[in-house]
Amino acid sequence: MSRIDACFSLLRGASRKALVPFITAGDPAPAYTVPLMHALVQAGADLIELGVPFSDPMADGPVIQRASERALRYDVSLGDVLDMVKAFREANTSTPVVLMGYLNPLEIMGYQAFAQEAHSAGVDGVLTVDLPPEEAAELSAALRRYHIDPVFLIAPTTSDERKLRICRAASGFLYYVSLKGVTGSDKLESSALSAQIEKIRQSTDLPIAIGFGIKDARSAIQVAALGDAVVVGSALVAKLAEREMDLEHCADEARSFLKDFRRALDSSPSDVGGGQ
Repeated sequence: MSRIDACFSLLRGASRKALVPFITAGDPAPAYTVPLMHALVQAGADLIELGVPFSDPMADGPVIQRASERALRYDVSLGDVLDMVKAFREANTSTPVVLMGYLNPLEIMGYQAFAQEAHSAGVDGVLTVDLPPEEAAELSAALRRYHIDPVFLIAPTTSDERKLRICRAASGFLYYVSLKGVTGSDKLESSALSAQIEKIRQSTDLPIAIGFGIKDARSAIQVAALGDAVVVGSALVAKLAEREMDLEHCADEARSFLKDFRRALDSSPSDVGGGQ
């Protein structure tokens, strides 16, 4: 059983929802990333999404775009990100890590070489934002050869036919984009979200993580009632970017911020609307 499967299995048994924070590797500086990952786990993270810095992050809003810019000032590469995961694994062998990024760095490294290096580092899943499932067969095959889950996005505008195709192509979990637009958008609409999640569940038994627009404990509770995991990205990245902090204070800020989400999820009913 993969780390991702084991994580969701344990959560189902405990009637809990996964808390999935996102940070960009190398932001605010490369030395911060691994300590931040450990701080997030200490605060209650069940799975970590680690962004691979990219020069043209078209699916991301300004908050995460600026995080990529800060990381790229240090020339943080895909290889550096894999080294960070490897360093994280020296002390943590159980928390799943999913890389989230864009196709170009993977193509430059080569799918086979990337999959092999990612497996060696301890990566559990890869979400390639700009790679549609229709074009993902070669990368997905390379990832699965090394027991890494290809994770895909489903958006509110995704047709029913494409939803089914994505469900068949994915493993580990599905990432549902709760809002139209880029990361950091606003205005969650729970009724429309509920209808979309219900449709997806008709096509798959995979856990569903919901992200985009989750800014506080209230919105986290709202989506946790519908999905299996709550992704907190832009709000966390923005919190860490509010002011320049040394490593100790940055880790403390991450712990404090995420603990509010963990308490909210654990104190709210977890069996309303969720399928996993």
